[in-house]
This record gives sequence, structure tokens and C-alpha cells, in this order.
Amino acid sequence: MVKYGIYYAVAMLVGAATVTYFGSWPFAIPFYLLAAFCLYFFRDPNRRIPDGPVCVSPADGRVVAVKPEDSGSRISIFLNIFDVHVNRTPIPGRISDIKYQTGRFVVASKEEASSENEQNTITVEGVGTRVVFKQIAGLIARRIICYKKAGDQVAAGERIGLIKFGSRVDVFLGPEWEVVVHAGERVSAGSSILARRRDTA
Repeated sequence: MVKYGIYYAVAMLVGAATVTYFGSWPFAIPFYLLAAFCLYFFRDPNRRIPDGPVCVSPADGRVVAVKPEDSGSRISIFLNIFDVHVNRTPIPGRISDIKYQTGRFVVASKEEASSENEQNTITVEGVGTRVVFKQIAGLIARRIICYKKAGDQVAAGERIGLIKFGSRVDVFLGPEWEVVVHAGERVSAGSSILARRRDTA
């Protein structure tokens, strides 16, 4: 459980208690439902991280695009409000750069969200390669959280932050990666393999 879920749930329960005290308990039901949703939304399950020269998904959700990008590929993952929103690093290595960009709040499933929305771009370098991925805010999500800073060492599948409520994560891979997912597939952060290294086969 991410701590933010507890904070929100407690706030909703305080609201429920206040409404019950000054009014009637049936009017407090929406607050109890919102408290339960917050605990569900901010869940943080453990994941089994696969071994080998692979790039794992940094987010839970549905792959909405797999497209060529420069000399490599871009994989876009859309997270709805029922997905786990904890983000994980796709490869082990060192975070060489983190760049935050203000922006719009276009629906995260749309293509323009990749370039126009508020986003946090993280570059990880390690095991002879570099992977860039973006935490992208959506229509509802307006808070991107990153636990790490440039220079930090990270393991594959390590928790690096979260995006509150519906959002998107884009992953940029170089030509040394063979993408093994397709648009429409569902993936899980840390455990689903997005790509495999060509040069280590």
C-alpha cells in the first residue's frame, strides 16, 4: 500500500464521521466508498522480476501503441483508474537524467498526450544500453511523483514513483532491443517483458 492511499482514506473517513455526526449515516456512504476506492487504487503488490537481458514494463495497463521512434521504438502504455499506478524501472542501471515538463491534461489514451501533457522523463543507463521512459499525467491525474534523483542506482523492476489516477507511460528503446509486445496487450509493471536485447542472444 502506498502511503498516499492511507492519507486519502483517512480524510474520507473523517468526512464520513462528520456527516454522520451532524446528519444521518446514509449520507456518509459516498465517503466510505471513496475511502475504500483510495485503498484499492494505491495498492502496491510485489512482483516477480524476470531475469536476463530484458526490458520490463514500467507500468500496469494496456499497450496502446508500438511505433518506430528515431532508430528504435516507442511503446505507450495507458493506465486506467483501476490499474496499479506504481511505476518501476525497466532495466537495472544508473539514472542519468530526470526532466520534468509542465503541460496539458489531454486524455492519456490519446496520441497527443505523449508530447503535450505534463510529464516526467527518466533516463536509465546500464548493462550496455539506455532506456528512456516518461511518466505522463492524464485528464484526471495531475500529480506525478518520482522517488528517485539523477545519479541513483536502480535494480530492474525497482519502484521509482507513481502517477495519481488515470495516466500514461511511454518507453523509448534503441535498435538493440527487439520489442515482444503488441498494441492491445495488457502488461504488469516489473513482471511483463516489453523487449529483449538482440545483441546478447
